[in-house]
Amino acid sequence: MTDPALIRNFCIIAHIDHGKSTLADRFIEKARLVDDRKLQTQMLDNMDIERERGITIKSQAVTLPYVAKDGKTYTLNLVDTPGHVDFSYEVSRAISSCEGAILLVDATQGVEAQTLSNMYMALEHDLEILPVINKIDMPAADIPEARRQISHDLGLDGDEALEVSGKMGIGIDELFEAIVERVPAPKGKSAEPLRALIFDSHYDPYRGVVVHLRVMEGTMKAGDRIRLMSSGAEYQIEELGLFKMGQRESADLSAGEVGYLIAAIKTVSDVRVGDTVTSAERPATLALPGFREVKPVVFSSVYPIDASEYEELKVAIEKLKLNDASLVYEKDSSVALGHGFRCGFLGLLHLEVFQERLEREYDQAIIMTAPSVGYRVTMKKGEVSIIESPADYPDPGLIEAAEEPYIKAQIITPVTYIGNLITLCVGKRGTQTSFVHLDEKRVELVFEMPLAEVLFDFYDKLKSTSRGYASFDYEVIGYRPTELAKLDILINSKPVDALAQLIYKPGAYERARKVCERLRDSIDRQQFKIAIQGAIGGSVIARETVNPVRKDVLAKCYGGDITRKRKLLEKQKEGKKRMRMVGDVELSQDTFLAVLREKEDDGERDRR
Repeated sequence: MTDPALIRNFCIIAHIDHGKSTLADRFIEKARLVDDRKLQTQMLDNMDIERERGITIKSQAVTLPYVAKDGKTYTLNLVDTPGHVDFSYEVSRAISSCEGAILLVDATQGVEAQTLSNMYMALEHDLEILPVINKIDMPAADIPEARRQISHDLGLDGDEALEVSGKMGIGIDELFEAIVERVPAPKGKSAEPLRALIFDSHYDPYRGVVVHLRVMEGTMKAGDRIRLMSSGAEYQIEELGLFKMGQRESADLSAGEVGYLIAAIKTVSDVRVGDTVTSAERPATLALPGFREVKPVVFSSVYPIDASEYEELKVAIEKLKLNDASLVYEKDSSVALGHGFRCGFLGLLHLEVFQERLEREYDQAIIMTAPSVGYRVTMKKGEVSIIESPADYPDPGLIEAAEEPYIKAQIITPVTYIGNLITLCVGKRGTQTSFVHLDEKRVELVFEMPLAEVLFDFYDKLKSTSRGYASFDYEVIGYRPTELAKLDILINSKPVDALAQLIYKPGAYERARKVCERLRDSIDRQQFKIAIQGAIGGSVIARETVNPVRKDVLAKCYGGDITRKRKLLEKQKEGKKRMRMVGDVELSQDTFLAVLREKEDDGERDRR
């Protein structure tokens, strides 16, 4: 049992790519948790996709022993968090299990949008915030400016900010001492009834659910009987331990400690992130306050390519949900694709990561429909409902009004790119609400704009327009009236429900034309002509044609009467018409993915 006075629980928060994972690597190196020969970059990022993209997707905990200058050995529980806006729920869960936060500011970039929002999240939980300036070894580092921004933009004491280089290991010892001195020790008492907060979990095929928890009060030992307060399910603890670059078994976990619990939990749905674990013999009366409710903003349906693999897909999504608490899903079905699941995500990157994890970690071959947002529809009879899927869209004649979700987009950019970024946001139906000069070099722009316009290529265009210097953060602010229409995609005059989309009506032609072009380039040519149409109601607004594979039936005709040739061509024409009537066009996974890939280089399309 560790004395709570010698425990420090803290997380690292920052904007994306400000060096959180690199700093965590230096902490692990200093604590000698890994042999020098096994050291690598992004030690806590254990997914291939995280290493490939150079981003953190999952919050990861690790326990670091540290001998301070006062001679005492402290236990530092570190949680490395993601920086991208799509994974802010991961950050909120990490923050709720800590007493302090290292707020990292890149010396070359300064304070950015996600730096602000993560700091406010930490302040809501009353965390002690340690401002730290990272990347001081870079030639472009401007440390005085970073200190000024910490004071001016964040309202913290910029003069107290520590200077470190996660890459070179400069200032790490001073940062360790600052954590010991300034982050408060846990307040919970080991003698109280057990209350532990579940902040994450994952599935082990041999041991069942592995629960990640922070013990707030009380003590638990192997062999104890525990109760999950939300479901009432009871289990016996088989193993407890700490995260020391892997799972390291421990005899007990007491108040203030962060660790894991294995109790042969095979029912995946019993474990919920934010739930409270208590003792079955001496239960606590009140559960700990959980996390805020997840509000998905992007919706897409996922189906197995082979209908017989539906059950395997269901099990895979259940296990993935354990490790990704922000995922929301329910059963769905499609005429074209069979049974599947309607899933809700926090953003488009979250959707892409979900798709890759299903394919890589659970070996699932899947098809995903085009992403959409949830629209609020008021019927003429007064009923109000949220429409997440085109399949649920009612008859337009019965709709009184339609509303779409709007966001408040906060963009911090160098002055040079203001004009281009305002043009981009106005083109996405944005309305400017604020224009603030943070200093002589940087400006904060605030726009209110429809979430649907941000779904596809907005983030990419923002980065390319500003050469990577602009930062972006957003929050959903409610619903506003819109002109809503359902775009049906017809292939050979047959509607394909999985390709249907809910769209802003004035922009329908442009969207329909793009989708038809994508499909034309991805559908394999057949023996007959394939018509691809985009339609709203009974009106076709866009069309593309996949030309047939032709056979030269005149090859054997060398000379002779022209009527003989014409007769052969007419016969072929009739055969093609009959084939088109009975011919079935098979759509591959690439065809559905082509609709997802809204953004394409215009030059590439022109070359075709």
